[in-house]
Amino acid sequence: MQITVTGRRAQVTDRFRRHLDEKLEQLAHIAPEVTSCEVLWSHEPNPRRADGAERIEITCRDKRTVVRAEAAAEREYEALDAALAKVTERLRRLKDRRKVHKGRPKASVAEATAPLEPVGNGESLVEEATRHQREAEMVEAGIDISMLPSDPVVAGLGGDANCPISVRTKVHEAEPMSLDQALAHMELVGHDFYLYVDAETGRPSVVYRRHGWSYGVIHLDTPAEDAASGKAAATDAA
Repeated sequence: MQITVTGRRAQVTDRFRRHLDEKLEQLAHIAPEVTSCEVLWSHEPNPRRADGAERIEITCRDKRTVVRAEAAAEREYEALDAALAKVTERLRRLKDRRKVHKGRPKASVAEATAPLEPVGNGESLVEEATRHQREAEMVEAGIDISMLPSDPVVAGLGGDANCPISVRTKVHEAEPMSLDQALAHMELVGHDFYLYVDAETGRPSVVYRRHGWSYGVIHLDTPAEDAASGKAAATDAA
C-alpha cells in the first residue's frame, strides 16, 4: 500500500508517522485491495476552536472505489484514531456488500417466474399471489369477492387468432354503489381507477386518481338512456 502523509500548518513528526504506519498496517489486513492511502493533517490555529484544532482526513483508494473519512479533535492522535475507525468501518461495509453481490446477480421473483407457464387463467405466479392477497384484504373489509371480475378471456383483436394484438376481456358483475364506496373499492384493489354503476343516476361511471388526494369522476350517457328519458318526458307532458 502506498501511503502519502501531508501536513497543512502542521509538521509531520517521525513519531506520528510510525503511529500511522502501525494503524494502516492493521487496515491492510481488513482491506488488502486498497492500493493507496492519503492522509492529510490540518491544524486550526484559532484558539476558539481548540477542541477541534487537529483535523485528519484519510482517503483510501482501490481499483474501483474511493473511501474517505475525517475527524477532528484537540490532539492529532485522537483525531487520527477517530478517522481510522470511521474509514475502517466503511471499508468493512464495502467488503461485506461485495461479498453479497459477488458472482451472478440475484433475480427478482418476477424475473425468476417469468419463464414459467401461465397458471390457469393466464396469470403469472406473481399476479396470482397478488390477486389472492387483495381478495383476502377485501374479505376482511366486508366486501363480497363474488363481485370481482371473472377470469380474463384473451383473444386476438377483432376475433382474429393470428392477430399479434391480444385483448383481455373481463366480465364484471357490479351492484350500484355510491362514489364513496367506489373510492373505497379502488383503494382496496390498488388501482388508479375503478369502474362502477352510480347508485343515484344508474350511469356507468369511472372514478380515477389524479394527484395527491384529488380524484376525478367520468359518467357515461348512453343513447338508450337519452331516448328513455325523452319518452318519459313526452308521456308526462301528455
